[in-house]
Amino acid sequence: MKVAVLGAGNGGCAIAADMALRGLDVTLVKTSNAMHDDNFEFLKNNGGKMTLVDFGENGSMNPDELDKVEKTGIIKTVTRDISVISQMDVVIIYIQTNYHEQLIERMAEYIVDGQVILINPGYFSTAFVLKYCKDKDITVVEAQSSFIDGRIMEPGRFKVGFRNVRNPLGVYPAKNMGIAKEKLDKLGFPFHYMDSVVAAALHNPNLIVHTIGSVMSIPMIDTMGNDFCMYHHAFTEHVWNVLEKLDSEKMDVLEKLGFERMPYVEACKFRNSLDDSLDAKKVFFNYAAMSTRAKGPVNVNSRYITEDVSQGLVMLESLGKSLGVPTPIATSLIEIASAALCRDMRADGRTPERLGKENIDLILKDHIK
Repeated sequence: MKVAVLGAGNGGCAIAADMALRGLDVTLVKTSNAMHDDNFEFLKNNGGKMTLVDFGENGSMNPDELDKVEKTGIIKTVTRDISVISQMDVVIIYIQTNYHEQLIERMAEYIVDGQVILINPGYFSTAFVLKYCKDKDITVVEAQSSFIDGRIMEPGRFKVGFRNVRNPLGVYPAKNMGIAKEKLDKLGFPFHYMDSVVAAALHNPNLIVHTIGSVMSIPMIDTMGNDFCMYHHAFTEHVWNVLEKLDSEKMDVLEKLGFERMPYVEACKFRNSLDDSLDAKKVFFNYAAMSTRAKGPVNVNSRYITEDVSQGLVMLESLGKSLGVPTPIATSLIEIASAALCRDMRADGRTPERLGKENIDLILKDHIK
């Protein structure tokens, strides 16, 4: 089976190398010149060799207890040619969500019937696929969060910080669930299939933790710079109170759309722990306290705000408005982020109008009964 990963940043390189280690025919496509060009050039000049500095495979929440393991995957093809996706069985989009629409529009002429398009994270980008690929007989899948967390240490080397023990996915259309499972289960990640892409879109953890953790820490980010680690420094008792209020707004929207209320911590526990008896909040704080947590954001003008406020909170606020659901915390965070960065976060934000109301309606009507 042939798999293309579009996006050669941290997440894209990690999963491409991880799948290559399992013997899959993987193509890595660089979609821009914005970041990580040095790593991309290294891969091109060194036969696609990407080394994962991992921490073992026994499922421990404490990587300090594990020996470091280094494994090198050989990514078969490393290219900037997006047209190669026409030869693929599965196409995985792994870029910042700000650029999903532009990339999907570029991809549209090369997408062919029968393919599975996996978007990680989704943030409702199924709507963009419907917008540009209405005539294609394809399956669209949205993931909640990155399967492997970590950072490129230096060209050709990636330090793994964490691996989800379960990766929830939503599938559109629901009738193609069998097709999605048949192809995606061959990738080797521990997938869990949900009843709709809606829950996958709104349970993106970055909607909650990146926005609260970064916006509420703006002075600390300015002061600490490269020493700031959001997961270690941001989530004090009082900031957690704000997080729970935002999370409640998200659940209000989910409930209004006809879906189950699930708190952020429960969704986090499901992704991060196989022990269902554990307290969900404790699972989050154990996850946050891990020594392998990557530093960041190291400046305020980072994707934690520019991506997750505009693509996440603006989407939540606009859905709330369309449903008559108040979202005062989301609105306040948008206003603070816009003021801090002197830019209108709603200007290129994700709204029903931009996604296409007719596309959202199709997605909402399509779920496993």
